[in-house]
Amino acid sequence: MESVLPAPTAATLHRIRLIQAITIAWMSVEAVISLSAAWTAHSPALLAFGGDSAIELLSAAVVYWRFRSKWSGEQAEQVTARITGGLLFALAAYVALVAVLTLLGHREVRPSVLGMAVLSVAAVVMPLMAQQKRRLSAATASAALRADAAESALCGYLSIIALAGLVANAFWGITWADPVAALCLIPLVAREGWQALKGRPCDCC
Repeated sequence: MESVLPAPTAATLHRIRLIQAITIAWMSVEAVISLSAAWTAHSPALLAFGGDSAIELLSAAVVYWRFRSKWSGEQAEQVTARITGGLLFALAAYVALVAVLTLLGHREVRPSVLGMAVLSVAAVVMPLMAQQKRRLSAATASAALRADAAESALCGYLSIIALAGLVANAFWGITWADPVAALCLIPLVAREGWQALKGRPCDCC
């Protein structure tokens, strides 16, 4: 039987839809720029960040749909969460392969000013979004919104780690810093995937 969530007020619903719409818009931009920069710079760190952003875009869209449609329920959340979890594990495996090949010298990582710019913005924006979502999830008792808040917080952590690798490569010529940063991101991405597969929000936020 599906659990019944407290009925949110009209003002709360409006805030949830607004923050999710902003998230969807930003994650779309973030994913496109990050993945484009990853392709150009051959950056495993940007690849991990951009791939996670694309999957978080799916999560944000599902939460937005949940609070727009009266027919969306716990079962729909769980199915989507499991799909998201599988995609995150696939992303982690692919990033690990690319990072190892880079460390072995099969790919040359190039500096990416565009990548550093989007990571810098994400490091500021995503924690603020996570804070707002946590407050709204408390007001609605929504596990889906709580999970989305955790993913937004994680996105902020990922951006900082990836940015460190890109900066080290761009300013000090430490080419191995980028793939090493990508390898540091993999446990975080995998943990997010595991929490999604279990159908409950990550407690990392």
